[in-house]
Amino acid sequence: MKPKVYIETSFLSFLTARPTRDVVMSAMIKQSKEWWENERDNFDVFVSDLVGLEALAGDPDAARRRENVFKTIPALVADSPARSLADFFLSNMALPTNAGNDALHIAIATVNELDYLLTWNCRHIANAVMRPNLKTCV
Repeated sequence: MKPKVYIETSFLSFLTARPTRDVVMSAMIKQSKEWWENERDNFDVFVSDLVGLEALAGDPDAARRRENVFKTIPALVADSPARSLADFFLSNMALPTNAGNDALHIAIATVNELDYLLTWNCRHIANAVMRPNLKTCV
């Protein structure tokens, strides 16, 4: 059985982004495309209904590129257990109150027992300072 990975919206955004002259963003785009091309088949890949909602926001052309990818991936639902866990993360200060969607991404991956959460969101999700707070909550 393959490990399961949750694809969070930020990864999807970089995967489908247009080229840029910004060196850091360009590297993130390149890494995202390389992972997608070379590693994706080693995992069972999932998104969520929340990823779909976030991916459709913003620039219509960018949203269309994101949609073309996420619609090919099985979507998990932000159900009651996931919403409860996200609320728990927020109310126990594992994440700031303005990080509701980020808490929900983590909760969806957790409730569905996924092995990995693939993200470029270092503000709340892949944040080394906040991670211990999340681990003590779960």
